[in-house]
Amino acid sequence: MIRSPKRPSLWRPALAGAALALGLAGPALAQDEARPETAWTELRAGITGDRPIRDGAGLVTLETPKRAEDAAIVPVAIRIALPGGDARAVKSLTLVVDENPSPVVGTFRFAKPQHRFDLSTRIRVNSYSYVRAIAETEDGALYMTKAYVKAAGGCSAPAVKDPAEAKANLGQMRFRSFADRGEAQVQVRHPNYSGLQMDQVTRLYTPAWFVESLSVRQGETPLFSMTGGISVSEDPTFRFSFTGNGEPVTVVAKDTEGRTFTHSFPASGS
Repeated sequence: MIRSPKRPSLWRPALAGAALALGLAGPALAQDEARPETAWTELRAGITGDRPIRDGAGLVTLETPKRAEDAAIVPVAIRIALPGGDARAVKSLTLVVDENPSPVVGTFRFAKPQHRFDLSTRIRVNSYSYVRAIAETEDGALYMTKAYVKAAGGCSAPAVKDPAEAKANLGQMRFRSFADRGEAQVQVRHPNYSGLQMDQVTRLYTPAWFVESLSVRQGETPLFSMTGGISVSEDPTFRFSFTGNGEPVTVVAKDTEGRTFTHSFPASGS
């Protein structure tokens, strides 16, 4: 099991600012490969223990912007793409941002291990950092790929929505199916406060309050589940591989205050 490390000393206000211009970061550029990975060296034991980690090339790819337009909503896409005849299958994916106050963004688990699966979401990036996708296969082996993202201030950036509006729409969900692409998307309305955001009126920090778990199933068949933290952006949104079979899709989300939100949608979306 991949664990979330304890790094209380790193809960600190972030430097403000975010840069412009998007570009996909697949294989790291030469200059990024040379960047020191001090944070990962410190984090690794707390996340994966002493288990060996293999190069994820050919098994999992990670797409990110090289330079984020908005550090509070950085798009990331993880793709499992095993070649035909490969007997391996991925049972979980863990997304890590080395320099974030809480480095483990979330772990996504599959009830049925996957040979091919696309998953994307939006995350907060606190400062220039490596982002890592760690895949665990059925036999317990770990495979990792990484990308370097230039962004700052994502965890402390003020919430976009007014607190009253956020509470009024709390737990509302949207589900869309893109049959022509073999994908679907689910969004949960939730402020996902990081605990590092300052109330601009009171000048006090807003306590952390976020969606800590989410599961999606079609009929009685689980598609995937997530255990997440403060690095998932406001109004958590996930796009994923999906083949509609006519059965309804049910999404269950639970937040850190113990609230549970459950909604069912027709497979065609709403």
